Amino acid sequence: MLDIQLLTAISPIDGRYRTKVDGLALYFSEYALIRYRVMVEVEYFIALCEIPLKQLECVDKSKFDGLRKIYKNFQLEDAEKIKSIESVTNHDVKAVEYFVKEKFDEMGMDKFKEFIHFGLTSQDINNTSVPASLRDAVHDIYYPLLEELISELEKFADDWKEVPMLAKTHGQPASPTRLGKEIKVFTERLNTQLALLKSIPCSAKFGGATGNFNAHHVAYPEIDWVEFGNNFLGNYLKLEREQLTTQISNYDNLAASFDNFKRINTILLDLCRDMWTYIMMEYFKQKIKKGEVGSSAMPHKVNPIDFENAEGNLGIANALFDHLAAKLPVSRLQRDLTDSTVLRNIGVPIAHSVLSIKSIQKGLSKLLLNEAAIQKDLDDNWAVVAEGIQTILRREGYPNPYEALKELTRTNAKVTARSLAEFVDTLNVSDEIKEELKMLTPQSYTGVSMY
Repeated sequence: MLDIQLLTAISPIDGRYRTKVDGLALYFSEYALIRYRVMVEVEYFIALCEIPLKQLECVDKSKFDGLRKIYKNFQLEDAEKIKSIESVTNHDVKAVEYFVKEKFDEMGMDKFKEFIHFGLTSQDINNTSVPASLRDAVHDIYYPLLEELISELEKFADDWKEVPMLAKTHGQPASPTRLGKEIKVFTERLNTQLALLKSIPCSAKFGGATGNFNAHHVAYPEIDWVEFGNNFLGNYLKLEREQLTTQISNYDNLAASFDNFKRINTILLDLCRDMWTYIMMEYFKQKIKKGEVGSSAMPHKVNPIDFENAEGNLGIANALFDHLAAKLPVSRLQRDLTDSTVLRNIGVPIAHSVLSIKSIQKGLSKLLLNEAAIQKDLDDNWAVVAEGIQTILRREGYPNPYEALKELTRTNAKVTARSLAEFVDTLNVSDEIKEELKMLTPQSYTGVSMY
């Protein structure tokens, strides 16, 4: 039975498309954000114990496994409990602190609970929780999916490596290429941007109310809190600490990631439009699935809807990535609250990107190569070998070769294999050169094999 929430959701991400992006809920939902906050609070307390602070020297280290179970075994009921606390506190992070304190009471650790959230501001929790959740979502879902798409494209590139194809520059017939190489262009671009994305540090803010460890330092001036912060983020949370911040993250690395997601999406958009056009040109036919309808009025239609759906979702994703990248690094003085509401939407463009990749994969799986149409296009456009002919003539010192070929080909008359051969016969060159020129065909004039 269809879940009524899928029909009543405002966003299609949580409605129509929920089943396709459901895995992202573990990283970007309200439940997920709360769980990551609990994780940071628990790991922070453990890190304080391992400095160790004098007041925490007597904490039984065997309790650490039990503490970690607070977030590792975190359930929806726990999140609901925190939301009920928040309804009273009107502060989401403070509600998490109170929840963890209740857990300490249950574990007989009540005398240590004031070291939960010790010296911190809420942004020390948020600005570690959010990048950690994004990192995990990207590593667990986005990277594998994109890499799978790239592998599928690589296979197509290999399968079609030797298929000659008429190129179209400015929408007009141009020097022939190979279909596999044109697909390979996209894998090359995607791999380059994926490597750049992976190289961007996953960084976070952690330094107290205004980034200076004020409260920490006044309580324990003998401790190097900068070193502690670096160690805590690096070894406990697997994040890179931003050394100089205001109350909030600088968000520059996060913005760089969003810009990189945008570039990847732009490449995918380019791919979608090319595949759509190849289908329009009948270079590809599409597999027909029994029972499916292409048009409510025209029974014959098999529409390239997967590439169109991907294009639409890529546009939405990039609009949001653009706003995130432009907005987050800007904050009035030491902080304003505008980043908070924006951060809650990070999962939305990721979800639209994931939807797009899945749509592209579905579209690719339907493709049937129509070599007859590709060959016909080549056979109908013998004029494209004029470039090669005039270049060989240049090599031989023939006078004005470009102009001679322009006179032949830049007309409304159709250039054929026969008319081109007759033209070659009129040239004042050796029979050997004439034979070389006649060997050029739209199918053979495809350049160097690039891979």
